[in-house]
Amino acid sequence: MAIKSFKPTTPSRRFMTVLDSSDITAKASVRSLLKKLPRKAGRNNNGRITSRHKEAGAKKLYRIIDFKRNKFGIEGRIATVEYDPYRNCRICLVNYVDGEKRYILQPKGVKVGDTVMAAEAGLDIKPGNAMKLKNIPVGTLVHNIEMNPGQGGKIARSAGGYAQIMGRDGKYVSLRLPSGEMRYILGECMATVGTIGNEDFANMVIGKAGRNRHRGIRPQTRGSAMNPIDHPHGGGEGKTNSGRHPVSPWGMPTKGYKTRRKKASDKLIISRKKKK
Repeated sequence: MAIKSFKPTTPSRRFMTVLDSSDITAKASVRSLLKKLPRKAGRNNNGRITSRHKEAGAKKLYRIIDFKRNKFGIEGRIATVEYDPYRNCRICLVNYVDGEKRYILQPKGVKVGDTVMAAEAGLDIKPGNAMKLKNIPVGTLVHNIEMNPGQGGKIARSAGGYAQIMGRDGKYVSLRLPSGEMRYILGECMATVGTIGNEDFANMVIGKAGRNRHRGIRPQTRGSAMNPIDHPHGGGEGKTNSGRHPVSPWGMPTKGYKTRRKKASDKLIISRKKKK
């Protein structure tokens, strides 16, 4: 997928880039797969802000995605490739031979007219097919991976994302995740073969503040521009970093500080993610 740039007719246009939408073949048309979600703007059920710098953004409808891929043994044909406002990858509308329609995440290389299928085992190792991890060959790149059987895919769902099957150990399969972390996942969990498409999303330049407002992202004020009462980085004469390691407004370190507590799943982690 190509990156599209513009003539610098305004300062905001000079560096702004967008993704080429020539791969999109249709707009959302299956109303049963569309859903309106309430806009929370970063607030919890008490109305308190728990995620800062959020707002409603542009109007959008949620597409109901088949993360479980539990329609076993029934072949489906890719009918359309569509834009999804709630995620950074494309989605595909799959028409199954029994008449049902479902959305799936678009694997790289899958196009209109291709066939996909889900089963416990025995399928071709081609992008879009879904099987249990224990039945996928070692070395295969997979995405939309379950963490618990029947839960639906949780890992490697964003644009360009994938994990690699590194080996088997009893009822577990070892995976190398996008972060570099190595961990065990139960072999009974489902995964889809291939990598997620739209990998050029990471190279897109927003270019102007208005685009972020449409995405539901509000402006952020630097802590060093505040007063000492408002932020640990605030105050000082002129531009200064106050000599303190970067922290949040409440004093929690923000770069490299480990916040994960002891969990039962610690025993499933072979090695932690690598520092960049």
